[in-house]
Amino acid sequence: MMDLLQSALNPSSVAVIGASDNIHKIGGRPIFYMQKYGYQGKVYPINPGRSEIQGHKAYASLADLPEVPELALIVVGGDKTLATVEDCAARGVQSAVIIASGFGETGAEGKEVELQMLNAARAGGMRIYGPNTQGLANFGTGAIAGFSTMFIEVPPMDGPIGIVSQSGGMSAMTYGLLRGRGLGVRHVHATGNEADVTVGEMALAVAHDPDVKLLLLYLESIAKPEILAQAAAYARARDLPIIAVKAGRTIGGQRAASSHTGSLANEDRVVDAFFKHHGIWRVRDPHEQARAAQAYLKGWRPEGRRLVVISNSGASCVMGADAADDEKLQLAELSQQTQSAIAAKLPGFATTQNPIDITAALLSNSGLFGDVLPAVAKDPAADLFFINIPVAGAGYDVERFASDAAAFESATGKPVAVSAWQESVASAFRAHGIATFPNEGEAIGVLAQVANHTALMRKPRTEASAIPDVQVPEKSGDSAFLNEAQSFELLARHGVPTVPMRMCTSADEARAAFDAIGGPVVVKACSADVPHKSEYGLVALNVTSREQAGELFEQFWAKMDTMQVARDGVIVAAMTKGLHEFMIGARMDPVFGPVVVVGSGGEYVEALNECAVLLPPFSPEDVQAALRGLHIAPLLDGVRGEPPMDIGALSELAVTVGNVITGARGRIASLDLNPVMVRATGQGVAVADALIETNP
Repeated sequence: MMDLLQSALNPSSVAVIGASDNIHKIGGRPIFYMQKYGYQGKVYPINPGRSEIQGHKAYASLADLPEVPELALIVVGGDKTLATVEDCAARGVQSAVIIASGFGETGAEGKEVELQMLNAARAGGMRIYGPNTQGLANFGTGAIAGFSTMFIEVPPMDGPIGIVSQSGGMSAMTYGLLRGRGLGVRHVHATGNEADVTVGEMALAVAHDPDVKLLLLYLESIAKPEILAQAAAYARARDLPIIAVKAGRTIGGQRAASSHTGSLANEDRVVDAFFKHHGIWRVRDPHEQARAAQAYLKGWRPEGRRLVVISNSGASCVMGADAADDEKLQLAELSQQTQSAIAAKLPGFATTQNPIDITAALLSNSGLFGDVLPAVAKDPAADLFFINIPVAGAGYDVERFASDAAAFESATGKPVAVSAWQESVASAFRAHGIATFPNEGEAIGVLAQVANHTALMRKPRTEASAIPDVQVPEKSGDSAFLNEAQSFELLARHGVPTVPMRMCTSADEARAAFDAIGGPVVVKACSADVPHKSEYGLVALNVTSREQAGELFEQFWAKMDTMQVARDGVIVAAMTKGLHEFMIGARMDPVFGPVVVVGSGGEYVEALNECAVLLPPFSPEDVQAALRGLHIAPLLDGVRGEPPMDIGALSELAVTVGNVITGARGRIASLDLNPVMVRATGQGVAVADALIETNP
């Protein structure tokens, strides 16, 4: 796979099928770019109406070339595209970039033509990029099989950044934003409809370029998550950060993504979980990718998330503290020794605690930043540094401020971000290579991102253990669901703690079950045809006598008969209480495979929507960290005299559920444990209701 992708990234020869002498036409621009930006391979323009194009000998057809090109750029009308792809594959071309649109993004008919292209390519051992793509560009080799206008608007400069995008427009925009910040970009690749090569495959190829230090992705769908996961693993191994935009965060955005790319959108929370699982940082748009790029390229890998705020304005110190809180960054607690060292450098009325207000004394002593920064850097609590300069001008030695900050950053390797809205101030810091932003929110946001992403990339991965095979019982009838008794039996077999219960098929058995379990109990109908029993009045809580249990059996048995549903039985189960009702669910995602959901449960589970999503394999510690990110987190440790909850037991249960959905190997479509009663620490959990949906 990698060798064929390299034939597109660094080909020894390129044929442009549909070549033009006009550099402003799609067939002319790639030839112009390759000449201008140093491509050393052979360029073969193909156009039967020309003998020469842009100084190159032109050929009438692919068959007329003196050799088989490694890469073909297909710039012909949509009606001729399939035949051209077939010709390229038959002649042994290794890679083909298909510019034309009007295929899978238009509907089923266009998708069928894409499939024909793919089959032809595979038959010849050829990879295809697109269709509906702006093409590929590698400014390290000058191999530019694309036509983006942005390379004229903003001249290229080779650099350590790679961009891989489904959208040609977003690849060009991201490139333009980065170049506007003075950053060099090597790779700009658009995969279009992804009939064959996906963002994940291109990301893996680009990650193998040792000069790339930052990889930026734009996706509208994730067609082959296992390959993107492979790319992420390789990137983590070589300490290469990946920042991704996944469009389609909202229902409206997902619809737009589907119509634009001809691909199904992925559920957004699962995408979030996938990115976190694989150490990929997700941002909202290319502006956020570009905003943080310089910070990543500095190679910052902070050990912690404790922030030092320094300003010559007390108000700016307060606002910096607020921004830190917004990003959930802790303000570093400086030691008394550090504060004494700071006090020796500042006037007596200045603040030596963090945030550090060096006051307007900066006007008369331009060396204060240079004095204070090294003193604070010695404190082991200081991980990140933010300097806020709200006002400076005549009388201020801004150049000294900037050079001192740059010297400090160079000497310590500590992350330093500056906020300065005045261009005269900002430009001085930028000239010294300092990451500079117009406000404290952006500056501290980038520091937080780099710190959080570093921790995510360094987080130990939970290795997949040997998962036992989960056997799913045969169902009777047309329902996709197991009945509740079958669901409980399967889960209990794999170590899920369930409440004591009995399946009854007569009123006498219901009364005997009450005697055996002891009241109060829950009585509920059991039918695979009625997965949600409470909606039909088929659940009774706090049943306190054997007679009532028998009467409820008769009532539910008769009602199921009236409803004309399968009468599998009636369950009598122990009532159980906990400090809080949770839910644990799992399902087989059509794209990502097993997915587990953990969160607040009970009858309002959908309305509250308070849950975390994880992808197996994960550890109990991963579950606890996810729960700590929910709004209910303050309840976990006990409030108003309540004891802490047994979150350890809940987390172990979530891991077990992940093993069950994985071990079923597709035979279980979803399972739902709700409510899960969580008791005080050390007292465990109990599943009070369970539902398993099977796959045919």
